[in-house]
Formats: sequence, C-alpha cells, structure tokens
Amino acid sequence: MKHRLLRVNELLKRELSALLVREMDFDDLLVTINEVDVTSDLKSAHVYISVLGSNGREKVIPALETNRAMLQADLARHVVLKYTPHLIFHLDDSIERGSRVLEILQEIEPPPADEKT
Repeated sequence: MKHRLLRVNELLKRELSALLVREMDFDDLLVTINEVDVTSDLKSAHVYISVLGSNGREKVIPALETNRAMLQADLARHVVLKYTPHLIFHLDDSIERGSRVLEILQEIEPPPADEKT
C-alpha cells in the first residue's frame, strides 16, 4: 500500500505542475510544487508550493485556493482515481531556509590551518 501512495503522490505532483504551467499565470514569480502528500484514503492531498520571487508572493496561495475547483476538475480528467483528492495548498519555505543556511555557512570563516614546522 505504501508504494501505491508514493506513485500517486508523484503522479499528482507531475500533473499539477503541468496544470500550473498551462492554466495559471503568476507574473514574475516562479511557482513550483515541492511535494504532494495524499492521505491514505485518497480523499485529500496536501500540496506544498515553493515561490521564488519577491513581489506578489503572498498572492499565490489565495490564487490557488480561488482556482482549486478548476484544478481539481482538470486533475480528474488527467488522472483516473476512485476519488479526486481535495487539494490543500501550503507554502513551503524550505528552499529559502536552505539558502539562508548556506549563506550563514559561507560567512563563517574556516579556522586557520596549523603550520607544521
């Protein structure tokens, strides 16, 4: 059963990504789907969205919520499942946290090398 959920997660991620490219326009923002996590009963899907760009970032989740019915209907046409999952969108900031960690690591100076005499 676990392998089936993994396959469904990847399938929904791929199809939702294609739908976002075809159906929605986010101006100068790069919107990507990092992960889709479907519940075991296949009735809900948590979609984790990453947004790169500075202006209008706070408008992405409300825009997705507004177009949820259209996205679910298109998803039902492309993916045949017993139930079309109810999409729940979450903003995923793991990329920004990772880049911040890398910046901090670059700021730290390495300790001086011991000179052997």
